[in-house]
Amino acid sequence: MAHFHVFDDVHHMVENIKVRHITTNDVFDALRQGFEDFKEKPSHLVFAAMIYPIVGFILFKWAFEQEYLQLIYPLVTGFALVGPFAAIGLYEISRRREQNLDTSWIHALTVWRSPAMPAIMFVGALLVGLFVAWMFTAQLLYIKLYSPMPPEALLPFLYDVLTTSKGWTLIIVGNAVGFLFALAALVVSVVSLPLLLDQDVGAYFAIKTSVAAFFVNPVQVLLWGFIVAAGLLLGFVPLMIGLALVLPILAHSTWHFYRKVVDTSK
Repeated sequence: MAHFHVFDDVHHMVENIKVRHITTNDVFDALRQGFEDFKEKPSHLVFAAMIYPIVGFILFKWAFEQEYLQLIYPLVTGFALVGPFAAIGLYEISRRREQNLDTSWIHALTVWRSPAMPAIMFVGALLVGLFVAWMFTAQLLYIKLYSPMPPEALLPFLYDVLTTSKGWTLIIVGNAVGFLFALAALVVSVVSLPLLLDQDVGAYFAIKTSVAAFFVNPVQVLLWGFIVAAGLLLGFVPLMIGLALVLPILAHSTWHFYRKVVDTSK
């Protein structure tokens, strides 16, 4: 019977795991490898990833119907905070392909049977917590600069944001605070979720390894974070449909990035 846990390294794998120094060429090579993986079964992966633009559409519909127009931009940028957790099923496809196992899209769903799932859920909960905190912070900033009342219409609100001093304050301060949230999410998750899926070392050590990866390779990890954020932004542009294409490529690439950064050999 599987031993379900959150923090413990029940298989005693920690001593075999090391963080490597990588180069910027490794970052782009991970992206190239991710694209090569995607080309093998693109239709399967797009089908598996369709849930993400659907969820995104529901969130946007909610923002419009509930008159939270001021939260549309935080919703778009905040998706990057939970993206690593949302792509966990696609990491499993990469893991199985690496081991020459069946890579049918159904395995993106059956990953939830993994014995590491409690630890994965813990990391995911941290990312969701960061997302919620970011949304609350964005709302408080809007209230501070404007009012508790939501904008009456989207286009006049955008005009005000782009042409007034308080609007530019919202842009500059909002993006600066958002960057801090994004940095926290990146440091916590850059390799922790793939590591848990691969080695099941417990949430504490997975997060510790992810933090170490950032401090060993700060430029490369920040570059990777920028690539992921830019990819997600491009995926949102065509009515979020692009996420079904972008997410599988980024998920595959994230797996290869993890492989380059973390040495799990004995």
